Order: sequence, then structure tokens, then C-alpha cells
Amino acid sequence: MTPSILILGGGCFGLTAALELRSRGWRVTLIDQGPLPHTDAASTDISKVVRMDYATDEQHTAMGERSLQRWREWNAKWGEELYHETGFLVMSREPMEPGGFEHDSHAFLTHRGHSLRHTSSEMLRELHPDWNPAVFCDGYLNPAGGWVESRRVISRLAAEARAAGVTIIENVPQPRPLFEGAHCTGIISEQKTWQSDAVLVATGAWTPTLLPHLQDVMWATAQTVFHFQPQDPRPFTPPQFPVWGADIGKTGWYGFPANADGLVKVANHGPGRQVKASDPRSLPAGEEDRYRAFLRETFPSLAAAPLHSTRVCLYCDTFDGAFWIDHDPAHPNLIIAAGDSGHAFKFTPVMGEIIADVVERKPNPWANRYRWREKTGVSSDGARASV
Repeated sequence: MTPSILILGGGCFGLTAALELRSRGWRVTLIDQGPLPHTDAASTDISKVVRMDYATDEQHTAMGERSLQRWREWNAKWGEELYHETGFLVMSREPMEPGGFEHDSHAFLTHRGHSLRHTSSEMLRELHPDWNPAVFCDGYLNPAGGWVESRRVISRLAAEARAAGVTIIENVPQPRPLFEGAHCTGIISEQKTWQSDAVLVATGAWTPTLLPHLQDVMWATAQTVFHFQPQDPRPFTPPQFPVWGADIGKTGWYGFPANADGLVKVANHGPGRQVKASDPRSLPAGEEDRYRAFLRETFPSLAAAPLHSTRVCLYCDTFDGAFWIDHDPAHPNLIIAAGDSGHAFKFTPVMGEIIADVVERKPNPWANRYRWREKTGVSSDGARASV
């Protein structure tokens, strides 16, 4: 008998799992509370960073390497460039030292055979003139990296899923797992009930609300994103202005070159604010001033650019920064794929296989890190601000 699965959530976890499970013969129905791409989902924005740079984290470096190759393959398959290989420039205010994100990423990637370009204040003046060389003195450029048009990728994956035979049901009011005793038997909404052999919850920041027993190990965190529109976007385009991190391991600041609409996205991968996914998406007081102060110090020529738009992006943070992909030991038939922790989208091309292997209880060399686990402490993904 063909196994069936209901997937709740149509972001990068849910869609890639749907595609992979469908290719393995499953009957797959994906349900989402909004349209795809969902405006409020973490997967939805104009851009996401694609990098392999993870300090000395061997697994995530390897996952980044494979993902980069598959992003290139997807570009070729789709016949359009949704992944833009601009490079990833990371700079530090102080000389790179062991234990720092920049130093450890540079050393680890070089050891793995990658060719990186060491960048100094002098090289910033020559090759990346919009940086402030009086502040940033050391770093490197990794030519293998860049950014992806995340909203368009979600649309493309949803179209591929439908073409492959996945049933996608959008705009479902308040969908949630359905339990009969401890067993998860399906998904229920205000209007309808669906049942299946297995249920995969891939709801991002909504996960700890839908499954309160996970609230001790994961929670929703609000992070701000600003889109600036300089009058002349040309200085903010590659190669002089690639994807960048500005002392990112200490401050969380990162951003992108101008896109086709001339928008320059700046964001902060920092501690954020713990929220509920249903809370209003509002900026903290003084947030624009904080961003412009950063720009005045780092990219003075961008500091007065008009503000086009802002966004509050919700992470689903786990206590240790690792994804959460496993069967729920207390609820048979329920599988969780959540805990993006602000660094999942770059791995979109490899996530479907990981999740599908977990669903089918097949061994996967990368899945063990994301298993069900006890809360032991707080760490980071290797580029998360600690201040």
C-alpha cells in the first residue's frame, strides 16, 4: 500500500520534503495557512545568503559545499539565475585571530582546498571602496557564495511539487495537528479534517505554538530587515559590493548587493527578540536610527539612502542553533522539521533528502545532529552575534 503523509507548512523544509517523499512513492498533501510563498514565512523575502563559511563546523561546511553545487545545478535546470554567485566578503574590525568566525572560517576552508582572497584595509580601498577602511582592517573574500532570490525559489519549488503530483492546499484557516490520544492522525482546521499515515510539521516560527511541549527547546525570535534604495545603485553591485558580513560573529550585521530593483538589503543576525508568531510584526523603537548608525560607520555612502521598506523576520530558534528534525517520541506518526535558527535557507537543496530519510527512519550522516535532544545549553551556528 502506498504510504501517505500530510505536511503542514510550505517553506523550504516542507516543500523540499514534499518533493523528495513524492519521488520515493509517497502520497503527499501539503497544507499551509496562507498562500505560497507565505508573506510572513521566514522563507519569504527578496534574498537569503548562500555560504559554506561556518568557522570549524565540518558538517555545516560540507552541507554548504553540496548546497552550492546544487544551487548551480538548479539554475541550469530552471534556465534562470535565482542563485547569484557574487562571493561572500567578511571583514573584521580587528586582526583575525583563532577562535573568531573570520579566522576560523578562512583557515578551515583553506585547509579544505578552497581559494580565498585575504582582504586588508588597503584592498578595501582598491576593490571595495564603499567599505570604511578606517574601521575594518582584516578579512577575506570567498568567491564561492552569494545570495538566492528566496521568494522566487519557493514559488518554483511549489510549482515543481504540484507538477510531481503533490497536492498543495493553501489558505487553510488555523491548520494544526490532530491527535487521538497520543497518536497524531492528521491535520484539522476550522473547516475540514485530513488524515494520513504520517504527519510532518514544518511550520517554522509557529511550531512552538502548535506544539507547546517544544517550547522549552525552541521559540520564535524576531529579527529586523531593512531595504534601502540608493539613487544610484551601481556602486552597490558586484564585484565591488558582494554579499557581506561586517564583524558578523560579534555584531550580527550582514547584507546584500543591490538586486534588480536597486534595493540594498541590510539585516542583523543577532540575538533578536523572543516573540509569538501571532504577535504584530512591529519594529523596535529607534531601529532605523540603529541601522543608519551602523551604515555611517561601515558604508558611509549608503547611510543617507532612502528607506524603501522594512520587514520583521521570525526565526524558529533552537537552544543550540541546530535544526530539529525527528520523530516525536511522545506522539507516534508525528515528525518535526523545524528550528531553522536563522540559517536554513542556504541548505534548501539538501534538506529534502535529510527530512525524508528521517521520515523513513533511514540512516543519514547529517540527520543525527538534528535528532530529538535534551536542552543542555546555548551555542550558535558559528556566525550568530553573542552580544
